[in-house]
Amino acid sequence: MKNGNPWEIERPDVKYDVRFYGHVRKYHDYGVERAVWEGGETVIAQAYDNPVPGYNTYNTNNLRLWRSRPGAEFDFDSFNRGDYFGAISARQSAEYITSVLYPNDSTPAGKELRLKQQYFFCSASLRDIIRRYKRQHAGDWSQFAAKNQIQLNDTHPAISTVELLRILLDEEKLSYDEAWNVVYHTFAYTNHTVLPEALEKWSVELIQRLLPRHMDLIYLVNYYYIEKLKQKYPGDGEKISRMSLIEEGDEKKVRMAYLSIVCSHTVNGVAALHSDLLKATIFSEFDQLYPGKIQNKTNGVTPRRWIYCCNPGLSNLITDFIGEPDEWCTNLDNLRQLEAYADDNSFVDRFI
Repeated sequence: MKNGNPWEIERPDVKYDVRFYGHVRKYHDYGVERAVWEGGETVIAQAYDNPVPGYNTYNTNNLRLWRSRPGAEFDFDSFNRGDYFGAISARQSAEYITSVLYPNDSTPAGKELRLKQQYFFCSASLRDIIRRYKRQHAGDWSQFAAKNQIQLNDTHPAISTVELLRILLDEEKLSYDEAWNVVYHTFAYTNHTVLPEALEKWSVELIQRLLPRHMDLIYLVNYYYIEKLKQKYPGDGEKISRMSLIEEGDEKKVRMAYLSIVCSHTVNGVAALHSDLLKATIFSEFDQLYPGKIQNKTNGVTPRRWIYCCNPGLSNLITDFIGEPDEWCTNLDNLRQLEAYADDNSFVDRFI
């Protein structure tokens, strides 16, 4: 970016405020508890666009990325007091958010920065989605899930479920049932591994400090969810505790994988064996609670990108023996024609 990127388009006209810390002021609106999130620190999410052209088509998708900017570039009061480093500290703090993705989270500061990153990207993207939706459907949220499907790629963007709930409740003034219905039908969750590293848990204390309104709403979602569990498993407190969104202990934690499952209409593994393992092991109780919710979607990659573009030698070999790229890289079943050359030395030597 320092030298300029001809494929990246800066969009100074597209930006959103993202808030951290602060406090929550609650009030009741015709029986619905709503809140105003105030104070704290505000940074600006500024959009950058990258075109992603299709193969042999006029279509070009847009990949929208976000860069963090300070809400105020320069603190004149600190500068005038002789605190020259303090005068630019807010700018540095804001820019750290998008400087390096996935910072080391072995320290409290690293954990806080990582959660900041997750919320920053989720909040900005949701704001953008909502802005576009409201341009054509202002006041009508009944079609939101039909027009916008959001896939949670592991638990890193799980906080987006609560962010959408917050916006719908506190800013768009929907009832809880209406807001929850939109959230539930908008999100789906992909789990990539059964290993604990992919099943994030954030401390209640950290979320409460960094995103106070979101912690309130996580407790609210958990309340309704626990009530459902009590009806399903009356008297089984141990099972309900195991399945709760909140992990009790010396340090209370939010189980982000469980939050993702509860807030999504569909959950999938990325291979048949993996999906079966999810249902048999770490998510077995959820599979019993939500029959059919955990499905399989086998991971794939596009041959246009990952063979034709990335491996020109292999692409040329395939083309020389079975036909032009349009005949095989848009229909991989045609690669079966290569079986006829398995004993052809000229083919095998080039392949090797």
